[in-house]
Amino acid sequence: MADLRVYGIIILESKEVHTMNKYILASNSPRRKQLMEMLGIDYEIIISSVDEIIRPDLANDELVMDLAFQKAADIFRHHQDDIVLGFDTMVYIDDKRLGKPKNAQDAKEMLTILSGKTHVVITGCAIITKKISKSFFEATKVTFYPMTNQEIDQYITSKEPFDKAGAYAVQGLGSKFVQTIDGDFYTVMGLPVARLYHELKELNLL
Repeated sequence: MADLRVYGIIILESKEVHTMNKYILASNSPRRKQLMEMLGIDYEIIISSVDEIIRPDLANDELVMDLAFQKAADIFRHHQDDIVLGFDTMVYIDDKRLGKPKNAQDAKEMLTILSGKTHVVITGCAIITKKISKSFFEATKVTFYPMTNQEIDQYITSKEPFDKAGAYAVQGLGSKFVQTIDGDFYTVMGLPVARLYHELKELNLL
């Protein structure tokens, strides 16, 4: 398959009306599943097994879009009659990238860094069909209250941080640490619902 990787650009092979069989969510995230259901569309989940490549030459927003594209493209190779959606979320603070913690110590280090400070959550999105490849992102600022070591340790004990970028869930137990959110709440959860809806609408994919 040709590399359709583009950021914010739509590739159209023709102006012909085209139809796809179904939407495919290239993610096993239960949070993204929940948010997809808010769109009111039928979809299938097919988990991408691609070995993600982190490109150090990319800016923060480009990186999350690129990772989202890698996941979507991995599924699209075998589902070229469908609408494939890929997503990736990263947390950034002071130019440091925080992905999912590898273990409890990693989670503690992340939460200690975030304590009492403002960070940025960026979710990259990719939409791929036979005739369209489009990537976009949303960024939201989140400020945490100061957290004690005891609070951090108790939160880690809940195991909630382990599959979350930045080691917290804004919609879960981690919500008690969030002081302010400047931007789209659902971006922090990993899928900017309204932005995705309007992108699909503008592309005539709804």
